Amino acid sequence: QVQLVESGGGLVQAGGSLRLSCAASKIISKINVMGWYRQAPGAQRELVASITGGGTTNYADSVKGRFTISRDNAKNTVYLQMNSLKPEDTAVYYCNTRNPLSRTSSWGQGTQVTVSS
Repeated sequence: QVQLVESGGGLVQAGGSLRLSCAASKIISKINVMGWYRQAPGAQRELVASITGGGTTNYADSVKGRFTISRDNAKNTVYLQMNSLKPEDTAVYYCNTRNPLSRTSSWGQGTQVTVSS
């Protein structure tokens, strides 16, 4: 099973930017959908953004125009560029890879993002 390791979280002021990275321990099939999810205290985990092997992206309405997901298949890495951060973006952010054919899925350990007002 592939291991995913997130990095890039931290504390930032409102209006600032962060870039999250998610590195996979082995080659990720282009069939796999890569995604970023987040979970705030007391809330359910929610999809933030996803990207297919072909580069098709999907975003939660709350982050459209502010966040950008990208994928480097050669480096087995997916990124989340977060701009114009808001306090409500505060959460633990998780990386996920999902194979829609085999229905297998793997999660990273999460990285904390805290946005101060």
